[in-house]
Amino acid sequence: MASFKELGLNIDLINSLQKQHITIPTNIQTKVIPLALENKDIIAKSQTGTGKTLAYLLPIFHRINFEKKEMQCIILVPTHELAMQINSEIKLLSQNYSRDITSCSIIGNVNIARQIEKLKEKPHIIVGSSGRIFELIKKKKISSHTIKTIVIDECDKLLDKNNISKVKDIIKTTLRDRQLMAFSASINEETINSASSLMKEPSIIKIEDEILNTNVEHMYFLSDQREKFELLRKIIAAEEPKKSLIFINKPVEIEFIVSKLQYHHISSYALYGNAKKEERKKALNNFRAGKIQFLVASDIAARGLDVKDITHIFNLDLPEDPKEYLHRVGRTGRMNKSGITISIITKRDLPTIKKYMNKLNLKIKEKYIFKGKIIDKTK
Repeated sequence: MASFKELGLNIDLINSLQKQHITIPTNIQTKVIPLALENKDIIAKSQTGTGKTLAYLLPIFHRINFEKKEMQCIILVPTHELAMQINSEIKLLSQNYSRDITSCSIIGNVNIARQIEKLKEKPHIIVGSSGRIFELIKKKKISSHTIKTIVIDECDKLLDKNNISKVKDIIKTTLRDRQLMAFSASINEETINSASSLMKEPSIIKIEDEILNTNVEHMYFLSDQREKFELLRKIIAAEEPKKSLIFINKPVEIEFIVSKLQYHHISSYALYGNAKKEERKKALNNFRAGKIQFLVASDIAARGLDVKDITHIFNLDLPEDPKEYLHRVGRTGRMNKSGITISIITKRDLPTIKKYMNKLNLKIKEKYIFKGKIIDKTK
């Protein structure tokens, strides 16, 4: 996974996250943050508990001009509870941040006079319900011409036929170059169409639920560290994989493995996170076409990689996090096809294998090579 620094956030914001013990971005944050920082309009779907709120708050915090005392962002939500929850998250992030970013929640069925008093302080971020926010815009208590970003949270509810007109009313009062972002745990085609009609060429992001694919067989082979490549070569000869990914934790070792594979006339390519776009594109096209048999990559380099019909995943190093293992193996066995995941490990890695089995509720069988064939260890 990429780091928050690689996603483009400023160091003060990263430090404030560390104070909350948040050090690694989630999938939705990895996809959303770079686009949001470029002022792109976004429609994003991701399950509850995946870090959606921070996915939009972090780029908002990064881009806010904290020296200007003016309203710069509106976050629209369908419920009072969600407004309070998001406002609390903003306060916590601001408290740990070296820049003073202010916010307030504006919801219906609450004394409007008190809300008007709060708005006199010109908070940078306003979180609340579309009805009350539009009412305060009409009263000229919210200066919509200074709004740079509007977030529609739980957009499947806010953009349905009962609520969309209020959202449209608010958007119409803002300048044309403002950014629009829509998020929800469940988005259908109708919601996507409704959101798209309000936006400028939106980026559509869907983070599907990561569940264990029962079509994938998991196995591991024990080896000494220095014998790993030789064992890999024997497994390749036994399995004859058509299209495979080989994962290595340290990017510096990728080129070494590729050169050894090529020495043995095994077509392969080193996939680096910082590879030139044209070079990467050409290699991926060759891989998709079956001209390259193996891509050797780190987790960061393989980020966003979408290739059909990958038959095998090889782990020459194991990720510490079971979720990352799940993410790796999720690239094979797609569309009801079968896949195989092979981890070549040392005895020191056995506790990690056991952790995967317990946390992910899966069986990873120990195997070995005998007379050029893969055999169960029990035999």
